[in-house]
Amino acid sequence: MVAKKSGKTLNLAAVLDLNEASALREKLISLRGSGLSIDASGVERVGALCAQVLMAAEKTWEQDKQPFTFSKVSDAFHKTMQLVGVNIDHLLAKEIRQ
Repeated sequence: MVAKKSGKTLNLAAVLDLNEASALREKLISLRGSGLSIDASGVERVGALCAQVLMAAEKTWEQDKQPFTFSKVSDAFHKTMQLVGVNIDHLLAKEIRQ
């Protein structure tokens, strides 16, 4: 986790499976209250529960009126999110939007 001017950065684990869901939730709770940038560049696999945790976090940050973006995403992360029906394009940093 690296502090930035606009908030903090959370680097996601390579495997976001059922075992990682609780740890991810705890990390996100500890970062609540400031802007958050998610680095998913190293993600190789994403389970549906972790996708749900991330989208719940996005809604929480939206309610808190704090920025929540994905600064970097791997192809595997982006494709898996699309497969489970989650469109994150509006959350991608401007530099990586296609």
